[in-house]
Amino acid sequence: MLADGCCAGRSRRDFLVGTGTAALTGGALLAATRSAVAAPAPISASGPAATVMPFDLGDVTLGDGPFLQAQRKTEAYLLTLQPDRMLHNFRVNAGLKPKAPVYGGWESDPTWADINCHGHTLGHYLSACALAYRSTGNAVYKRRVDYIARELAACQKAADSGLICAFPDGAKLVAAHLRGEPITGVPWYTLHKVYAGLRDGAMLADSAASRAVLLKFADWAVIATRPLSDAQFETMLETEHGGMSEVFADLFAMTGNADYKATAERFAQKAIMAPLAKRRDMLDGMHANTQLPKIIGYQRVWEITGNPDYHVAAAFFWQTVARTRSFATGGHGDNEHFFPMADFADHVFSAKGSETCCQHNMLKLTRALFLHDPQADYADYYERTLYNGILASQDPDSGMATYFQGARPGYMKLYHTPDHSFWCCTGTGMENHVKYRDSIYFHDADALYVNLFLPSSVRWRDKDAVVTQTTNFPETPTTTLRWSSKRPTSATLKLRHPHWSDTAVVLVNGVETTRSTAPGSYVDVARTWQDGDRVELRLAMEIAVQRAPAAPDIVAFTYGPLVLAGALGREGLAPGSDIIVSERKYGEYNATPFTAPDLAGDPDTLAATVKPGSSPLEFTTVSAEGQPIRLIPYHRIAHERYATYWKVARGAV
Repeated sequence: MLADGCCAGRSRRDFLVGTGTAALTGGALLAATRSAVAAPAPISASGPAATVMPFDLGDVTLGDGPFLQAQRKTEAYLLTLQPDRMLHNFRVNAGLKPKAPVYGGWESDPTWADINCHGHTLGHYLSACALAYRSTGNAVYKRRVDYIARELAACQKAADSGLICAFPDGAKLVAAHLRGEPITGVPWYTLHKVYAGLRDGAMLADSAASRAVLLKFADWAVIATRPLSDAQFETMLETEHGGMSEVFADLFAMTGNADYKATAERFAQKAIMAPLAKRRDMLDGMHANTQLPKIIGYQRVWEITGNPDYHVAAAFFWQTVARTRSFATGGHGDNEHFFPMADFADHVFSAKGSETCCQHNMLKLTRALFLHDPQADYADYYERTLYNGILASQDPDSGMATYFQGARPGYMKLYHTPDHSFWCCTGTGMENHVKYRDSIYFHDADALYVNLFLPSSVRWRDKDAVVTQTTNFPETPTTTLRWSSKRPTSATLKLRHPHWSDTAVVLVNGVETTRSTAPGSYVDVARTWQDGDRVELRLAMEIAVQRAPAAPDIVAFTYGPLVLAGALGREGLAPGSDIIVSERKYGEYNATPFTAPDLAGDPDTLAATVKPGSSPLEFTTVSAEGQPIRLIPYHRIAHERYATYWKVARGAV
């Protein structure tokens, strides 16, 4: 998420920020951290209720398959990391002796000193451990959450302050930012990761220690920002500030404290919300992941206030990005920025496309919108990005994650090192693969939504039932659900009929009951269910060609929800050369000359040239030079060159 400059909203490479003056001095800042905020008020009922509800992660079991394998890789990585190394700078700033040497990369290396992201990894790590605990029930993750929270509590006590940070200049950086002085870096962005980690520790890992630290930390922010006028606050928000509005909305929902609600609204940047609420797309040139956490925050603030502008802004942003600004994989952007789609051809082949953090946050936004408007369109986008962005981001051998997933023909996926990188996408990567369970199923009072076709089971406590999904999708386009309950139960199964399948056929206990010809909808199966009832959903996957209107001769191949990538081998690549330290050098690593194959023919009929291979989900096509090209799902590409988009020369194939 390092930006080389953006048109609206400064981010981590925009060094000098803020020229206004705020009333809060450094001394006042320290004093504020020792104060208490007002007593909790009743939670407002002005916000809208969700239409559907998610299931607790602990009520969903993930079966064997690539998603469970990815989860286990991340679980193993989490347990190799040492909390005391992540706590190093927090303890130093509190005047305590560190217990272990600090990690490298963004956490301490001078190369990244300007961004001031020191400590962000600890926040992501807390979230990941909380998610892993909720998903697996393994108490080792809860113990880590509690340990870190107790250590942060010790830092608060030693510093006599609610503020906890790992910046080299400690509280001075935050104080200067609050005064409106020029600074380098993104303090609120970094602090947000710690807030979010503590929130997740409290909510998902039932950590009382996390909650106590979180509330002190939140009270500090309420008081520290209170002297700022609305204009000064907006000026401060021109610097990347992560999802601060979201986390304070969550705090209000947790506690009923009206100060948290007010702070959530203040952190909801109006300069970005206002045009989006008027359905005006002004995203060209903007740093993408500076905006995304704000938009998630708008949706959350709408949920606690009922102010429709926040929701309209969030929904319009999603429509704009998901429907008109996304690549075939569901990712977007070049070098972290949105670009005019009229210039698609100038950006699609960049090595710095599709930042993984952006995919992570687009899925968070998609899920949040779905809860209030359960449309299959949201679930379709979620599936596409989950496979081709999130699952595709992990090294299947090391468990490390990508930063960019660019489409430069013949480039390769690059992954972070275990302990010398700690990019933003390292942090979201820790979270991505331990929360796959959170969006497979949703429910309302009477219906179970089946959004993803993953081997899994869900305990629907309100119905005293378990639904088990058995599938080897996407190898075959079918899935089977088995109903288990002690007594007959009336309910509706809402099975997603994805947009990529022309038909959807439903069989109940072996007998066809429904045939849908409405892609992008749900097929309702309503009945009184008996223990052992089985439902089979049969879909149809076909090869298709995807392209942007502005560049009709640049195409990508898809098979169902999967993007197919040309597997181009390892010519000129040294073993291990895809494990890298600096995300800034994407495009420079492994840049030895390589000529990728070309395609020729009519772009509209190229799908007919793609033939099934010898194994499931393997295909071949023919290059313009007459050579075979092996195509496999992009999420299976690792340690070799690839191509996802092809510039097509007109002519006979």
